[in-house]
Amino acid sequence: MDLLPSQVRDFRDNHSSNIAFWVGLGFFVLYAMAAMMGQKQITMMIALGILACITVVCLRMPLLCSAAWVLLIGSTPEMWLPDIIHNSSNMATALTKLSGFGLVGICVLRYGLVIDLFNPGFAFVLMFFFGLGHGLYPTLTIGESLRTVVGSAAPYAFSFSRLSRRWSAAIIEATIWVPTLCLVFGALLDAARIRPLLSADVGGSVRLAGSTHPAFLATLAMTSCYACLIELYRNGRSRYMWLFALNFAILVGTGSRSPLACEIMVTGIAFVAIRSESFTLRRRVLPFLVGLFALPVVLVLLASSSDSLRLLTILSDKQAGSLSGRGLIWPFFERAWNASPMFGWGVGTGKILVDPHSAVAKLLGTTAAHNEYLRIGVEGGYVGIGLVMVFMVLWTWRWTTGMIRTDKVIARLIMIGFAVESITDNTLIATPSSVLFIWLSAIFARGRIEALQGRRQGDPGAEATPDDFRAAA
Repeated sequence: MDLLPSQVRDFRDNHSSNIAFWVGLGFFVLYAMAAMMGQKQITMMIALGILACITVVCLRMPLLCSAAWVLLIGSTPEMWLPDIIHNSSNMATALTKLSGFGLVGICVLRYGLVIDLFNPGFAFVLMFFFGLGHGLYPTLTIGESLRTVVGSAAPYAFSFSRLSRRWSAAIIEATIWVPTLCLVFGALLDAARIRPLLSADVGGSVRLAGSTHPAFLATLAMTSCYACLIELYRNGRSRYMWLFALNFAILVGTGSRSPLACEIMVTGIAFVAIRSESFTLRRRVLPFLVGLFALPVVLVLLASSSDSLRLLTILSDKQAGSLSGRGLIWPFFERAWNASPMFGWGVGTGKILVDPHSAVAKLLGTTAAHNEYLRIGVEGGYVGIGLVMVFMVLWTWRWTTGMIRTDKVIARLIMIGFAVESITDNTLIATPSSVLFIWLSAIFARGRIEALQGRRQGDPGAEATPDDFRAAA
């Protein structure tokens, strides 16, 4: 006999209540056992209980939790959390990466699995095995190398989930607001005298930092500008034009040259060469002219009130060539790469190559290479660079093929700009890259859904079915 809907609902509620009872009883028993074993075990059980509660919330609300997670990692907890709890940033970084993998697992359970054969994370896995075969850097352990592989592959993990249209929309919206959140949160930290909102560069120039590092905020603002640009060309809504202007202003305030140059390049090509029915040439003329005439005026006003803003320092050519100190740190990586040019020294070498207690590291405040090709060359040699580039190209080409024309062209321009920016910036190992690639996974998923819907005859507006996804994968 078939059950009535009310009977099915009652059975489900009773079943859920029974599960909750037994889970609660199990945790009570485990807490009692931990209490008899010592303080350390109690702390571990408390952490496990908090993790279980978070997991339950994420299982029930994956969309909301994913958007909140993007906002959280965009604020870069490894920067501000140690200032609050006076601890190392390694724990915050590890928790960020692991929580991301956990969220990916929840999305796979909720939405389904996609076989992403060209996922760039595979390039780092292959580099890891090549490093083991060739031999690791003398001070690099297998555990450290493996942890770096996990952290390097984490930003691309969401591409293994089918995801949904609503999930993609939530991630895109969160990405657009990340830089603003960083500024607001940074202002609160500055008011509490925990972390300054403005940061002084090596040459004494002032840069906008928010709750993170100026270079990180620049990458976040650049990504948000890209997100606004794609949405503007899709639907032509004026709000994306204003949000683009806001994020562009934040990008200028950070004083980062490479992200600003790449963003201007992508936007300039899009304004001139890409046709859009929603954002016509007539609508582009006014914002283009406003931006063209407003920028010099803003620079003059800033110059009259401050001669230490980093962008003005760069434009006036005061120490513009050595503001980041790349010339001091690149020789360390060049010597290591020349010692093993074909296969490098293993994934993770870039983190330990420069002594953090050395004069160079203390002067620059970092041991990163400021050049992804140089860092990957040290870790994987020419083979590693080739692997990363091939996987990036194939990954982008595969998932942009079915997109609408404006999305496809802009996304490919973004990846070209990303390749150019990687010459002078840390684009793959920093936390903001996670926001960039999660956003790319979102627009790739949306494009995949739209392509599958277009193939279905008779009902082009219907949601794609799991069978459609399996056929596409």
